[in-house]
Amino acid sequence: MKQTRFVLMFFLTVGVLSTARAQMKSIQEFGVLPTNEASVNAQNLQKAIDWATASGAALYIEPVEVPYPIEGGIILKKNVSLVGANGPTPRGTRHPDAKRPVGSVFNITDDSQPFIVVESGTRIEGIQFWYSEQELEDPAKIIPYPPTIQLNKTAFTQGVKLSDLTFYGEYVAMDFNADPKFKCELILIEHCYGYPLSGEFIRIDYCYDIPRFLHCHVNPAIMREIGYRFSKAVIDSVVDRKTFAYSVNHTDNAQLMDVFTFATWGGIHLGSESYGQLTNFNLDCVAVGIYKEGANTKNRNWQIAQGSIIANAGNTLEETRPIIIEGQGHTAISNVEAFSGGNGALTNLEKSYDFLWVKGDKRLTVSLFGCRMRNYTAAEPLTVDNPNAVIQAVACVDHAEELYNRIIQPNK
Repeated sequence: MKQTRFVLMFFLTVGVLSTARAQMKSIQEFGVLPTNEASVNAQNLQKAIDWATASGAALYIEPVEVPYPIEGGIILKKNVSLVGANGPTPRGTRHPDAKRPVGSVFNITDDSQPFIVVESGTRIEGIQFWYSEQELEDPAKIIPYPPTIQLNKTAFTQGVKLSDLTFYGEYVAMDFNADPKFKCELILIEHCYGYPLSGEFIRIDYCYDIPRFLHCHVNPAIMREIGYRFSKAVIDSVVDRKTFAYSVNHTDNAQLMDVFTFATWGGIHLGSESYGQLTNFNLDCVAVGIYKEGANTKNRNWQIAQGSIIANAGNTLEETRPIIIEGQGHTAISNVEAFSGGNGALTNLEKSYDFLWVKGDKRLTVSLFGCRMRNYTAAEPLTVDNPNAVIQAVACVDHAEELYNRIIQPNK
């Protein structure tokens, strides 16, 4: 009986998925073909989007053996979804007989404009973006492509979903830095993978009403299954750009959950006009794990929990810090550990200067609970260069594996 029920459910699921796919229009029906020139595919994809905007239709990116060559400048107009056949493919899909990805893949060749600009009420899901001409060995030859996905900077952009996306060879993956006159809202980015050669995977600014980065992963081994790799020199050049994999600013209650980065200078920048929650993270082989700022004492507060930071990639020990805090507001840090060590994928120091650096001169507050701190070289895990900082550490563990409890207050 159970087996019969399982079989029925299986075929019901397949039927639902087949029906959903049947309701989509394939981009090939509009003349987007793997045998076309990149400029022709860009024109035809735009025609498909123009058709779909009135009804809010979804366009299906038909899986192919040879990726669709395509130029940039695409406008994903309101209401339209681009849906492919793939989940995230963090080591790449590969053709059985050739070193290239297969499936719902765009081969982007345009270095003059963003690949696609998204408007309100849009979705991109299940697609791979491949920059087949990107340099893999020589840092001087890296192509600084414009962002793969960018919001509309000349109008309000609200309600965008980016899901199950993989980027190969991108320079900046997702750019949601809005013009202050045209703020964005309700941007959801989840299950996305890549390794941006600028060091910037997701950046968002002027997003009022809850931006969300969920389950995202940055790693230079993104094309391993295809048979491509970035050289150590290229990876070092990404770190040397001193950028952050994830950046948020001018946001209301931002949500960052289960985010990972490897071999970028910075992990996460929490800007001076932001607040929210950061949980379940791993920031590996970075110079700075988290850099938190704050412009006021009312609501420039971050709750940071359940994460690990391996800070070892600075050029000097003084710039290699798991966490940096300055400005105003409160930072609550719980169950966050930092440790360091060597890694052959990039040049590194194998250690950090401290666990937490608090700087500036404005009053701010920090609480730490249950933090494990290792492989730092300073005498103390906390470096406090702010005379007005108020800090309490409870039930933490220092690099000697001794309990660490401390209260720091002005003039005390």
